[in-house]
Amino acid sequence: MKVTEVIRRPLVTEKTTLLRESANTVVFDVALDATKVEIRQAVEKLFGAKVSGVRTAIAHGKMKRQGRFVGRRNDWKKAYVRFRDGETVPEFIEGA
Repeated sequence: MKVTEVIRRPLVTEKTTLLRESANTVVFDVALDATKVEIRQAVEKLFGAKVSGVRTAIAHGKMKRQGRFVGRRNDWKKAYVRFRDGETVPEFIEGA
């Protein structure tokens, strides 16, 4: 799997902003079949920063309806990537 296929986008919410500032952790939307090792390698290759740990969580898609039509959103996976002490968070994520 390519590096750009593993990491889709950074997640920027109030919770992830607090994690980034206090715990040196960045949250990414990643491919559903990506492993922790692949996520670690992709982050280290893309950002050039050493990773301390990776935690993953699968968010199950919600049931949605539009009138009488019922559909379902896709499942997706997020990864909490913690950088080692002394490593800096990439600049483009800090401004987001």
